[in-house]
Amino acid sequence: MKTLITGGTGLVGSAINADIKLSSSDGDLRDWKTTLSLFEKLRPEKVIHCAGRVGGLGGNMNHKGEFYFENIMINTNVLEACRQVGVKKAVSFLSTCVFPDKVEYPITENRIHLGEPHNSNYPYAYAKRMVEVQSRAYSEQYGTNYVCVIPTNIYGPNDNFSIDDGHVLPSLLHKCYLAKQNNTDLEVWGSGKPLREFIYSEDIARLTKWALDNYEEAEPVIFSTAHEISIRDVVDVIVDKFNFKGNVVWQSDKPDGQFRKPADNSKLLSYLPDFKFTPIEEGIEKTVNWLVDNYEGIRK
Repeated sequence: MKTLITGGTGLVGSAINADIKLSSSDGDLRDWKTTLSLFEKLRPEKVIHCAGRVGGLGGNMNHKGEFYFENIMINTNVLEACRQVGVKKAVSFLSTCVFPDKVEYPITENRIHLGEPHNSNYPYAYAKRMVEVQSRAYSEQYGTNYVCVIPTNIYGPNDNFSIDDGHVLPSLLHKCYLAKQNNTDLEVWGSGKPLREFIYSEDIARLTKWALDNYEEAEPVIFSTAHEISIRDVVDVIVDKFNFKGNVVWQSDKPDGQFRKPADNSKLLSYLPDFKFTPIEEGIEKTVNWLVDNYEGIRK
């Protein structure tokens, strides 16, 4: 079956093999007529929907209106285009930020709609929640086979390494690269105490292929290692892999964001009990090497 990936040149899309990889240069998915025209022309039978306006803490806090509008339009248009051209299976990416700020930990798939998301990224979070609502509603009314997956923090080659708008790990990688090149301090937002779960993009690619071929539940499935690591420990790994010898300065006047949001991966492991995740030290080393080799052409 012909498979299409939206966001095909991004972090996740670039790690997955597919027949068609759509990028923003192919058309503006925020525009309904453009989206429908693309899908009518390409006629995919399976779709992996990764496209979106994404960013880290700074991006989410500074562009709330843009993040809501662009994501709600992209998601709405893509799923409706899937329906209209008869796509047989669609896998859409959510984010752990969809979960309520005040929720019982660890996070499980059935707790998405039990409260407000964290204030730092609620517009993006609500837009992503609506992907789950739309997928479920379409399946109930039209009998479509549209499912959602919820990865924890993905990292790897082809990420957006923007210091201002990127996610925490690629932003830190870029900061450390520049600090080493310029012989300056490595400045890091916050205290370093918050905990996050990171998953390597190649692992996500393998899990997505599995979901596209096998996952049928209306309820989403979380893609997570279930291993928490502090931002401070992540910085230690990055410093080690770059062989950075300068000072690390923690900017305690900057926000930490949500302290932790541990996820339960028991549903995933019930399907794939022997899945081997890439250790974060190995994944960061691969990403550092890719960043150094491709620096001039990275998104930054």
